[in-house]
Amino acid sequence: MPSYLTPGVYVEEVQSGARPIEGVGTAVAAFVGFAGTGPFHQPTLVTNWDQYVQTFGAFTADTYLAHAVYGFFANGGGAAYVVRIGGPAQGAEDAQGAGRGAVAPADPAPVALGGFLISAKPGTGEGLSVEIADAEGENPPEDRFRLLVRQNGKVAETYDVSTRKNVKGYLVTQTRDSRLVQVAEQPGTAQSRPEKQTVALAPAAATAAPGSGVARLDASEYVGDASARTGFAGLEAIDEITMVAVPDLMSAFQRGDIDAEGVKTVQLAVISHCEQMGDRVAVLDTPPGMNAQRVRTWRNEDAGYDSRYAALYYPWVKVFDPASGRNSLVPPSGHVAGVWARSDNERGVHKAPANEVIRGAVDLEIRLSKGEQDLLNPIGVNCVRAFPGRGIRIWGARTLSSDPAWRYLNVRRLFNYLEESILLGTQWVVFEPNDDRLWSSIRRNVTAFLTEEWRRGALFGRTAEEAFYVRCDRSNNPQESIDLGQVVCEIGVAPVKPAEFVIFRLSQFSDSTSLVDE
Repeated sequence: MPSYLTPGVYVEEVQSGARPIEGVGTAVAAFVGFAGTGPFHQPTLVTNWDQYVQTFGAFTADTYLAHAVYGFFANGGGAAYVVRIGGPAQGAEDAQGAGRGAVAPADPAPVALGGFLISAKPGTGEGLSVEIADAEGENPPEDRFRLLVRQNGKVAETYDVSTRKNVKGYLVTQTRDSRLVQVAEQPGTAQSRPEKQTVALAPAAATAAPGSGVARLDASEYVGDASARTGFAGLEAIDEITMVAVPDLMSAFQRGDIDAEGVKTVQLAVISHCEQMGDRVAVLDTPPGMNAQRVRTWRNEDAGYDSRYAALYYPWVKVFDPASGRNSLVPPSGHVAGVWARSDNERGVHKAPANEVIRGAVDLEIRLSKGEQDLLNPIGVNCVRAFPGRGIRIWGARTLSSDPAWRYLNVRRLFNYLEESILLGTQWVVFEPNDDRLWSSIRRNVTAFLTEEWRRGALFGRTAEEAFYVRCDRSNNPQESIDLGQVVCEIGVAPVKPAEFVIFRLSQFSDSTSLVDE
């Protein structure tokens, strides 16, 4: 309580007791795969296709990461974390290279300019140079200059930079997102404005480019090292991720870097990651070249997955491939993740992300019939089908769980959304006095949040009382729990289930048959 010693009028701000729970985002994807440039093993946020191209380059032949990310954004995705694999993590080149029997090529010597070390990024190729020029404007500060990055004589990137660390235009900071050069401070040397000059940069080998013959990939490259935060472990620190896809697992399988057992190992690792985190779902692809019967066998016998945190899609989709100039087959996971995001934004996470058009898909690897889907739908394989006049659509919304309670994908994702929203929205409860006033506040805040979700159609029931309940009182918080420092809030919700089978029963009757008692 404040002390009042001098007579007068005082104004205080007090808590109203209402701390609204806000819904978390549900449409942030994570993609693990191969790219021509960009940082290795470091989850990098991209919010549109242009950002991806600037960081990781455009489409690369015989890889699927770029197609997956492009399909994600084309279908309504808004944010994605990209993890580039295929090369050793920093500081572990020798160890990982020896583990695969690979020889890592020596990096070219960087160019020293004004106390900075400038070098070409891996995979940028020949003909790269940097030019030091005067900054624009009259009488620019002595620390300011312009850095022009040229490729084959043409200006590819331009930076107005400074040699001072405490300004926004610091050279190292400004060039951090460059896709052609990397700049670091030269140890033991003071940074100063370089002289006007043009210097050629030696090309750096793409040590992790798929198909380069430098390294042979295996399942451990995807799974990663928990201590080094590589692979899937690198995604654990990012709470907002809600879906994980590994499209280039299939390109490694097609090249022979990973066999069928390796595919299963990696997909089980993705599922394990999602189950461990509890707030995301794995979007899995089937291997290419399978018919419906083979997929059924693979699903039941070869893979045998059983998880409520994973969904499987079949068959592959055909899209235009700028790298080859023709239509090519790609795994559907990236496009499917985009459809999930679009459905969440337009309808809500409670709506099953199915009966939705896949944008950018021009055809399918195989056009399934109803009879073939009859084999696949009961075992949790979500089919992508082409319908005359209605386009190519996702025609399934199931998880890989054998538990009927978690059969539908929208139920799993709705619970992820509710759990994460309530978790983040009730952090203020920790260390509050554990009494009836606290329990009442918890009930009020959680009830208000669930009531709003019921109004949006996410919960089943004619009234809010039918749709959910919140219990936090003396009945589930006895003195023993209070003495242990625990407060228990029990919540029950009735999720909406999708109308997967729509049945109209028609019967024939004659005029002489009266349907109404007279």
